[in-house]
Amino acid sequence: MTDLIAPLGGTPEGERLARIERSPNWRDGAFQNPVPTSVSTAGKMGELLKRQLFGREERVPKRAIPIVTNDHTRFDAPPASGLRITWLGHSSTLIEIDGYRVLVDPLYGERVSPSPLVGPKRFHAPALPLAELPALDVVLITHDHYDHLDYPAVRGILKSERQKNVQWVTTLGVGAHLEQWGVAPAKITELDWGDAAHVGDLKLTAHPARHFSGRVIKRNQTLWASWVVASGAHRVLHSGDTGWFDGLAGLKAHGPYDLALIKSASYDVLWPDIHLNPEEAVRMNVAIGNPLMLPLHWGTFNLAFHDWFEPPERVLAEAARTGTRVVIPRIGAPFEPATPPAFDPWWREEKQSA
Repeated sequence: MTDLIAPLGGTPEGERLARIERSPNWRDGAFQNPVPTSVSTAGKMGELLKRQLFGREERVPKRAIPIVTNDHTRFDAPPASGLRITWLGHSSTLIEIDGYRVLVDPLYGERVSPSPLVGPKRFHAPALPLAELPALDVVLITHDHYDHLDYPAVRGILKSERQKNVQWVTTLGVGAHLEQWGVAPAKITELDWGDAAHVGDLKLTAHPARHFSGRVIKRNQTLWASWVVASGAHRVLHSGDTGWFDGLAGLKAHGPYDLALIKSASYDVLWPDIHLNPEEAVRMNVAIGNPLMLPLHWGTFNLAFHDWFEPPERVLAEAARTGTRVVIPRIGAPFEPATPPAFDPWWREEKQSA
């Protein structure tokens, strides 16, 4: 029973709760989106069940998808340009930026669920095993959903001697989960929209996003955000989870960006407000200055009613229409945005071999 309860996390209380209640984004006992937003599928359960049982999409790969597996020594030599990115699947990304290492939304559980027995299961093994993570400076958690805040990842990082100095940066309230799982309070920084954390010369800033939060029944007791990770020489945007709203264009003022990591999958007409679809993801990229774009939130779990390989194809089509440069590396393959790798449609190889 403990194994089922522990992943649920903690509840904000005391000074943490008082700070939440002082936030301008907290009203009527919950965090609010920047624009009116529906997160409910009430009245749609029949359609959800029908599509879940009878949908004909290829939501799970028929064969093993190609990934690049690393150990920590792969990251001993610093990037020549000062910036290197390793997409680890879904939204999990290792950002090496001017001498700092930031791991965003590490995801190591077999399922995105509080249970090891039920819930969406991984398509592939971790491309960078927990024990092989290089020494990190920051773990950045965009929000508290199970596919972004992963109990096995947090516990594994805490057990690693290599990670003894890591700082945890996240949104208001999420620290209650981290503290419940053993992260020292002094190592946790929680931000409201517009707040920034500094780790040495690195600046991490939380920005408004259109989404929701929650690991149990009650929603929006913790905040969600998009993030800018900036050093003196480089800037990377991580969208976190968000739906489209005009306020996303305000992120342009915090650029220019070397790379934008933008959520591009797990979309559906039944929940249009809270997840960008591929065309909206490109629209966001264009709105922030049209930097090099890496589409996130696909390739590792089945979380929606679309083919698992559909998001990159739709992103590429919209990118061609808008003059957007896109990079889609193999999961686990490090690259430097200054010299992005050649086009490699690896997801098509799996589809064609099926």
